[in-house]
Amino acid sequence: MKHILTLDFETFSDRDIKKTGLYKYVQSPFFNILLTAYAIDDGPVKQIDNAKGEPFTEEFLDALKNPNFTKRAFNAPFEWYILCWVLKIQHPIEWLAQWEDTRIHALYCSYPASLDSAGEAIGLPQEDKKDRRGKDLIRFFCKPRKQTKNNHNFRNWPKDFPEKWDIFKEYNKQDVATERAIDYCLDPFPVPEKVWEDWRIDQAVNLRGTKVDLQLIEGALFCWKTVSEKMMERSREITGLPNPNSGAQLVKWLGKQIEDAPDNVRKATVSELLERPELPEQVSEVLKIRQQLGKTSIKKYRAAQDAACKDERVRGLLQYYGAPRTGRWAGRLVQIQNLPQVHLSGLPKAREYIKNKNLDALKLCYGNISDTLSQCIRTMFIPAKNCKFVVADFSAIEARVLAWEAKEKWRQDVFKNGGKIYEASAASMFNVPIESIHKGDPLRQRGKVAELALGYQGGVGAMAKMDRDHQIPENEMPGIVEKWRASSPKIVAFWGKMQRAAMDTVKTGKPHKVDDIVVFRIEQSYNTQNSKALTFLTMELPSKRKLFYARPKIVYTNKWGTASLEYWGTGQQTGKWVRLDTYGGKLTENATQAIARDCLAVSMERMTKAGFSICFHVHDEVITEVPAGKFKDPYEELVNIMREPIPWAPGLILDADGFVGDFYKKG
Repeated sequence: MKHILTLDFETFSDRDIKKTGLYKYVQSPFFNILLTAYAIDDGPVKQIDNAKGEPFTEEFLDALKNPNFTKRAFNAPFEWYILCWVLKIQHPIEWLAQWEDTRIHALYCSYPASLDSAGEAIGLPQEDKKDRRGKDLIRFFCKPRKQTKNNHNFRNWPKDFPEKWDIFKEYNKQDVATERAIDYCLDPFPVPEKVWEDWRIDQAVNLRGTKVDLQLIEGALFCWKTVSEKMMERSREITGLPNPNSGAQLVKWLGKQIEDAPDNVRKATVSELLERPELPEQVSEVLKIRQQLGKTSIKKYRAAQDAACKDERVRGLLQYYGAPRTGRWAGRLVQIQNLPQVHLSGLPKAREYIKNKNLDALKLCYGNISDTLSQCIRTMFIPAKNCKFVVADFSAIEARVLAWEAKEKWRQDVFKNGGKIYEASAASMFNVPIESIHKGDPLRQRGKVAELALGYQGGVGAMAKMDRDHQIPENEMPGIVEKWRASSPKIVAFWGKMQRAAMDTVKTGKPHKVDDIVVFRIEQSYNTQNSKALTFLTMELPSKRKLFYARPKIVYTNKWGTASLEYWGTGQQTGKWVRLDTYGGKLTENATQAIARDCLAVSMERMTKAGFSICFHVHDEVITEVPAGKFKDPYEELVNIMREPIPWAPGLILDADGFVGDFYKKG
């Protein structure tokens, strides 16, 4: 008979988990468990006061060892890894097969990622909600305190603050009650076993991590400190300001130098100013210095240094189900999903100069040092000794999925015959032979921007946003939008089918299928345990995974005067639980990105079974670490895995490319 052990730890470490990540946090010599709260099935919540010397109970240890107990926690990798470390579990990933993560269940149903926010969004009754006082108590007991002249203790001990400790103990127990209440609510909407399998692969990837080049990082931080100090000194010399990095001071100075001075010096504003003709030379120099000093990407070197464990590997770079609804991965710690692009030639030489802190050579060979440091960020990720990075990247995966979904045959034919979709799109729009369009051709640029901007019902605004280099005249954009849509009628029709199917499902409560690709349904539950009703519009994908839209509703007069579909979800800008609206193009985007994500998951499962060790992945690109001699031709084998057909997507044409190297870069 299966049982459930729900558990929650409160811990202390001298390391900041937000900077170092879970693995380095737990590996600190000062790490220890303060409190353990747990419950078996529907039984009472029990507690172990580890900080006062209470050992784990036999009941708790027996449940951990027993494979008939499913172990559950909210953000389960935290509890799982702590127990692996403390109990010296020999095969942690195998043991993970006995675990489930309540947070992943909440994310699968499109609820927020934090325990208190998820409980709030679900609508838990007051007695089941997370105690918000806990954040203050976590800071008080779980983090080092600043030492003062009269108090040299670097932490607050429970014995010295018994009243606060008693409140903290109740908070710890309440977390288990809240987790269990969320589980009860979401039980009618189970997470598919394949999603749990993908989660376990993800944990293996995060546990393995990737080595970082600490010499390169140290050199980059030295070079940046030296260069930034010189730039600040030059800016002070020109402006006479005590702190030219202060936005308020710089705005005031600009007001005295130029007409129509802006009221801010945000990134976009500075870029616009630098495009002004006849801008005074000194103003231009100051603004360019501000641009370089504002390169936040340089901070990634420090983030990697902070997170590197003793073996020089950074772990925990990925968040499973980091993107609401679609379930795509998100970056953590170093934020690998938004690394700067690499256009620099001679990367090995640049890395050598940075390692040797050779500023003169960097300046002579590459000119802009801050830009060079930024472009070398990817290269700080390196394989272990006697290994190579073998990297494979899906080619135009979203465009391929969109063509397959909509059954746009000419696009599918393009992917069958080489996959030059930008050139083919331009040829289709402008009625010219595809052979006449080459890289650098203005028509190719129009095709590229159109492909990136218009597939999900975008218009002129989307094109303008995607045309970052302003190569397309604004007055041409409406015509390009019309031409693109005229050349892809089945994609346009697919937007309409998606919108009608979703709205009809909400109106009638009956399922609606779209071209054997997705199925929309209304799914409801009423949980008698906590009297909470939940209603979702779900979109079932070809993989049988579902996307969830909570509390759907038809609004018959939206801001455009037409009917639209609304639901509750996490706002992209605010991160708060708010009412959102959607339409055919957006639903198509959700489906396309989710299917592409599922293709990546299938490929990673195949790679793992084939013996590849995945270190991390960035969007549709997978980075593996391969020892010398392990495979006859590791590159071909890895790329071929990504080209293999997907069983639930017959006819979807996939392709991949990549590289083999001694450091990571963009292939």
